[in-house]
Amino acid sequence: MSSSTSSQPLVNPAGTTRLLWTVLATVVALTLLAYLVAFDQGAVSRSGTYLHELMHDGRHLLGVPCH
Repeated sequence: MSSSTSSQPLVNPAGTTRLLWTVLATVVALTLLAYLVAFDQGAVSRSGTYLHELMHDGRHLLGVPCH
């Protein structure tokens, strides 16, 4: 019996690292977005009325109490 061994790795380390960073960046972005919509109450979004109203409407859309 002859056994064939493959010299190629089973997992591509470069692809795994890229996937890890992509997942991490997505989690951070979604966490920041959830903070801005649900808990900010205008503390960070003082850059203008449009951004404040957008976040305010997002709170109402998601059912987060804001008043």
